[in-house]
Amino acid sequence: MTDAPATGRRAPLPEFPVNIQPPDIRRWVAGNCGIPGAWTFAAAVPGPHVAISAVVHGNEIGGAIVLDRLLRLGLRPARGRLSMVFANLDAFIRFDPDDPTATRFLDEDLNRVWDAAILDGPRRSSELRRAREMRPLVDTVDILVDLHSMTWPSDPLTIAGETEKAARLGLAIGVPETVVSDTGHAGGRRLIDYHRFATPDTPPAAILIEAGSHWETATVTLMEQACARLLHHAALLAPGAPLPAIEPAPLPRRAVVTRTVTAATRSFAFLRDFRGGEVIRQRNTLIAMDGEEEIRTPHDDCLIVMPSPMVPRGHTAVRLARFLD
Repeated sequence: MTDAPATGRRAPLPEFPVNIQPPDIRRWVAGNCGIPGAWTFAAAVPGPHVAISAVVHGNEIGGAIVLDRLLRLGLRPARGRLSMVFANLDAFIRFDPDDPTATRFLDEDLNRVWDAAILDGPRRSSELRRAREMRPLVDTVDILVDLHSMTWPSDPLTIAGETEKAARLGLAIGVPETVVSDTGHAGGRRLIDYHRFATPDTPPAAILIEAGSHWETATVTLMEQACARLLHHAALLAPGAPLPAIEPAPLPRRAVVTRTVTAATRSFAFLRDFRGGEVIRQRNTLIAMDGEEEIRTPHDDCLIVMPSPMVPRGHTAVRLARFLD
């Protein structure tokens, strides 16, 4: 879920190996609920509506692999409703392993348009059309897990937005082990920030899972574990459903973002290569320069969250977070 855009870069990205293959999803494109790429199955017994979304960014193909596998398993809920959505179909079907960063989106980031004023407004784009298409389904979801991966080196993590209910959901699923609460991006609202999920005093909750590096088998494996744990947590399936076995995992931990750094200039630069998940022990450590402005850690034991070393002006460069006891 890197904030580096598909076009308009100030310098070429490095070459990234693509160690997984995009699945053939032609059989799933039509959907079964009137929304292309969306599959939904309802039980006769009442229960929550649980949804798993993937390829909100079209080049993050690991999530498509997982949805393809889950759909092939023929999962059906014993209660409630289960939905699986290939989100940015138009970008995904254009994915090219020889240029794997080029299809994050076509016109604009699908994960920055989930604001009612934008969705109801006059703007037009491929991604806005798709968000408006998905919206009737999203408006019925009680629990959402949005599968993503990352361009730059980082430990996996769950992004929970601002609500306690989302943080509790991430901790209950338990994979990835780090759950980060944040305030989103200056560039727009993510799917997990949509008002249905972001309203603190209502039950629906959504989390975003950053499962690891794009195009790696380990990322797909973690996504599968998270989905299996989600469905176990929601008690949606009958005993013996053909899910991947749930593997032991460390106790989850939670962090809260204390500062979101948005690049104000075109010359934002880190002082060295930082890895997401790295902890800077000392407060006031200089980590980056944004033009003439120094970016320093605001407290001891500062967690570096998803640093983007090639960030355009106006995009999130890094989030700085503090672990909670």
